[in-house]
Amino acid sequence: MTKIIDISIIVPLYNEEQVFEKLIERLTNVINTTKFCCEVILVNDGSSDNTSDFIEQICIKDSRFTGVLLSRNHGHQLAVSAGLANVRGKKGAMIIDGDLQDPPELVNEFYNLLMNKYDVIYAIRKNRKENFLKKIAYLAYYRLQKKISNFNIPIDSGDFSMLSRRVVDTINAMPEQSRYLRGMRAWVGFKQIGYEYNRDERQAGETKYSWKKLFELAFNGIFNFSNFPIRFITKLGFFTVVFSLFYFIYNVYRKLYYNDVPQGFTATILAIILFSGVQLISLGLIGEYVLRIYNQVRNRPLFIVDKIIQDGKEKNYY
Repeated sequence: MTKIIDISIIVPLYNEEQVFEKLIERLTNVINTTKFCCEVILVNDGSSDNTSDFIEQICIKDSRFTGVLLSRNHGHQLAVSAGLANVRGKKGAMIIDGDLQDPPELVNEFYNLLMNKYDVIYAIRKNRKENFLKKIAYLAYYRLQKKISNFNIPIDSGDFSMLSRRVVDTINAMPEQSRYLRGMRAWVGFKQIGYEYNRDERQAGETKYSWKKLFELAFNGIFNFSNFPIRFITKLGFFTVVFSLFYFIYNVYRKLYYNDVPQGFTATILAIILFSGVQLISLGLIGEYVLRIYNQVRNRPLFIVDKIIQDGKEKNYY
């Protein structure tokens, strides 16, 4: 008789061969000791090292591990989405990073909160091991996001979380391409609670989130969940008109009373820089929304699965 799976633990992996053995060891200890039934979904996000082979080996060896191997590198958020799409846990799913900065041992504490009728348990980082510049950037971004977002996205919370089954199903039904999962789970609503923890250092290897990817994720968080950027254009235009009006009045005053009006090169350069800058900023902000609309209307699949290894054997995905 097949066991009913309670919780699916989703682990996106990209070139994590150095930490893989330690990761599997800790995950195995977790699922061996929990009083509820767990499965682990290892999502290979187009790794170029041996991560894919390692996933296949452990999934064939231990049926409690499921491998979802994507056709190429789709990015962290879509890799997690691929895991969510294959969740079999009847009560929900837990999302952790594969670098072991998110301790899988917290599954018991999260599960207890889930059983206390919470639908989302999100982890709040009490400390970070990143360099000073990244710490400042994270600190500033999360507080800016909270200020301009249309609804409350918890500060200092990442993707490390546990979601009830109905939240998993709701997120799976959301088709947006530019995904920002921590914003999506906050938008879903229901009963949510934060859980503070000390974030560990990466166990091995290097971070896969470059500054470019961090900015892309940050832009998704702002443009997908805030009306501020588009309304900022209106405010910027209004400010420019007011500034120009006062500057015009100032020039008329100088002309009438002092017969001294700024003219020539300086005045021309000021006007060009001011209005050109406003136009470029406005076009850039509008372009961010147009780009998201363009990506969405193409209606391409969020991710492409190469193969799935489930219950110790390869499953035909299509």
